[in-house]
Amino acid sequence: MAHENLDVIVEDIVKPENLVYRRPSTLIDVDMHYCPGCGHSTVHKIFMEVVEEMGIQHDIIGVAPVGCSVFAYSYMDVDMHQAPHGRACAVATGIKRVLPDKYVFTYQGDGDLAAIGTNESLHAANRGENILTIFINNAVYGMTSGQMAPTTIEGMITTTSPYGRDVKSMGYPLKFAELIAPLPGVAYVTRQSVHTVPNVRKTKKALQRALEYQRLKLGFCLVEIVTNCPSNWKMNPVESNKFVQNTLLQFYPLGDIKVPEVRV
Repeated sequence: MAHENLDVIVEDIVKPENLVYRRPSTLIDVDMHYCPGCGHSTVHKIFMEVVEEMGIQHDIIGVAPVGCSVFAYSYMDVDMHQAPHGRACAVATGIKRVLPDKYVFTYQGDGDLAAIGTNESLHAANRGENILTIFINNAVYGMTSGQMAPTTIEGMITTTSPYGRDVKSMGYPLKFAELIAPLPGVAYVTRQSVHTVPNVRKTKKALQRALEYQRLKLGFCLVEIVTNCPSNWKMNPVESNKFVQNTLLQFYPLGDIKVPEVRV
């Protein structure tokens, strides 16, 4: 009798109006390997929710280069193509031109997009390639032990700047989003984060808008997502989220940088 009552309770809890979390059908049902607290898994989930909700699972192609982003195809149940380090935008350009009716996106880290791949990224934006670039900015090279990246902020400690980034000898951090926003081929540039629930919702909306702008053939779209890297920052997840809020976002303020006049 008690078992039957439990079944009734469980059945009531799982009603749609009580649903808190559900894995989107576009996300492969496997355990993710990312470090605890890493923002990659959150971005994967919300982006695949957008793909599911837009009904474009079989009409979208992703490009992931080298770095932590390379594992995206292990989790996203959509067509994926791997690119050499830094060359994702070049590969995505080829795919989009051959298959112009497909949605095409790149999924790149800051070391990949804004250092090794600066040339490809910048020129794809300047040409107005009708693709979406998802730019994960955690201010370090994540996969290869946390070296200083172009996005590492002044004074930030990394494995190659153990006393903090010194702009006199190491140069200034690069704000790639602001760099490309004035280009005429660029349609949409926004900087978001996933370190709080409200920010996760804003980021999901930004990803949806970017795909809608691509559908309208408006040009290059960049969604930068400022996130954490607990392992390489030598912090626990809670500390790393506080670092995002209190330090990184002071240099990388959130919000839209360039928005087309078209409403979606």
